[in-house]
Amino acid sequence: MEEKRMLNVTVDGVEYAYPCGTPYRTIAADFQEKFPCDILLVNRDGKLCELHKVLDRDCSLKMVTAQDVPGIQTYERSALFLMLKAFYDVAGRENVEHISVNYSLSRALFFRTQGSFTLNQALLDRVEKRMRELSAQALPIEKRSINTDDAIELFHKEGLIHKAKLLSFRISSHVNVYSLDGFVDYFYGYMVPDTGYIRCFALELFEDGFVLRLPTLKNPNQLGAFKPSMKVFQALSESTQRAESLNSSNVADLNTIISQGQATPLILAYEAMMEKKIGDIASEIASRKEVRFVMIAGPSSSGKTTFSHRLSTQLRACGLHPHPIATDNYFLNRDRTPRDENGNYDFEGLGAMDVKQFNQDMVRLLNGETVEMPTYNFKKGAREYNGNFLTLKEGDVLVIEGIHCLNDQFTYALPKESKYRIYISCLTTLNIDDHNRIPTTDARLLRRIERDARTRGYSAQATIKMWPSVRRGEENNIFPFQDSADMVFNSSLIYETALLKPYVQPLLFGVPRDSEEYIEAKRLLKFLNYFLPIPADNIPKTSLTREFIGGGCYHV
Repeated sequence: MEEKRMLNVTVDGVEYAYPCGTPYRTIAADFQEKFPCDILLVNRDGKLCELHKVLDRDCSLKMVTAQDVPGIQTYERSALFLMLKAFYDVAGRENVEHISVNYSLSRALFFRTQGSFTLNQALLDRVEKRMRELSAQALPIEKRSINTDDAIELFHKEGLIHKAKLLSFRISSHVNVYSLDGFVDYFYGYMVPDTGYIRCFALELFEDGFVLRLPTLKNPNQLGAFKPSMKVFQALSESTQRAESLNSSNVADLNTIISQGQATPLILAYEAMMEKKIGDIASEIASRKEVRFVMIAGPSSSGKTTFSHRLSTQLRACGLHPHPIATDNYFLNRDRTPRDENGNYDFEGLGAMDVKQFNQDMVRLLNGETVEMPTYNFKKGAREYNGNFLTLKEGDVLVIEGIHCLNDQFTYALPKESKYRIYISCLTTLNIDDHNRIPTTDARLLRRIERDARTRGYSAQATIKMWPSVRRGEENNIFPFQDSADMVFNSSLIYETALLKPYVQPLLFGVPRDSEEYIEAKRLLKFLNYFLPIPADNIPKTSLTREFIGGGCYHV
């Protein structure tokens, strides 16, 4: 018997020898004791590989666990697959008309179902029990490539029409499908090699569906706390209803509309819905005679600036006189700015703001005094006063935008009744198909990549590199206060990824293959492949998307 050729594998700078054809799972096992949680994937010279794949070249390997973003995404996807298999087993495939993952909600995935069964906690307990049985058996999750036409036919037979419709827009002649104990499905992304890796999960009833609770990136060995924002959930549900009313619940629906030349009516209808929502908010503010401060906060690339302009227009239509205030003008001078644990300036925390001066100025305005408003010179790192005086008169309101606007510590001196607080975020409800959701962070990252390139000259690599830091700032300074808002506004537009595709795709191709950011760039490129593009010609100049692609009528 011919002896297998030995290949060199470098891990953490140390070279090891393994026979050609050794599964990556075998190699990962040799290093597992160095990690506090399971190795789920390997990074082979900048390319993610599933553990069932085998060694076929000299290479460098990095182990990927659930404490890495690609790892926790793989765990989530695998747990979802396991749950679907168990749900069909318990409820009966013939009884399930529809089961879809709608969105992420407080360290859990939210599902809605339809079928000839009663969704209750007793049913979910049986499904969870079946999941644990399957997990204990460590059943293989197998991946195979099949002809795209065969996959379309397969999913039609299985009643997964949404998947068949999605694949009908696929250019490639083959598609990868996963199978688990006879259950076949299509997923966007990687899987663990067997069900034994999926041990941390729970199922709970929630509102008109249920949630699959999952672990967190910080602690993959225990469930994350489930403390959902009901206001965010309501905004998501309203957006889902809007999408369903326009027959655009998933990417396949959207692609069908685009391919039939009906993109413009969809765009105009969705923009009209958004304008009506903004008008309703303005009417509510106008009805509260004591409101003088409209406070707007939200995570990066939510469209806060354009929203504040559009809201101001609607406030004028209600007879009010809005004045924009940027809280960035109340940054502390650079020599007083606190630093983070790495010695870098911490511009995200409340400690970077001159909270006392902001409150003094706002109280004086509320009392009818004339105040000279500051402008922050970011080049000098200092606040300046250039003769910009403001006095609040009858019908005047301040429209204030900033990261801390929902934090009562930032506006401690202002009476509660004088504030109307708005949380804005891009909460996409458009999913690839019923079993493949689109994270809201992806939608915001695509927006950010295009805007950074257009307005700041940043590369996609630079934006992707800074994104984790941006996300940490949001977790600390924005998300904890979202439920204190009087209104949650969803700035997501059903068509925007199709619009952004021609802008962002070339930028992502520019990310170097040997960079750490390449894996994320490649994932986003694969994601964009699902969408047919639409041109910007018929996008209204007032659209929130104009903040990112340009060509809008507002100065943003």
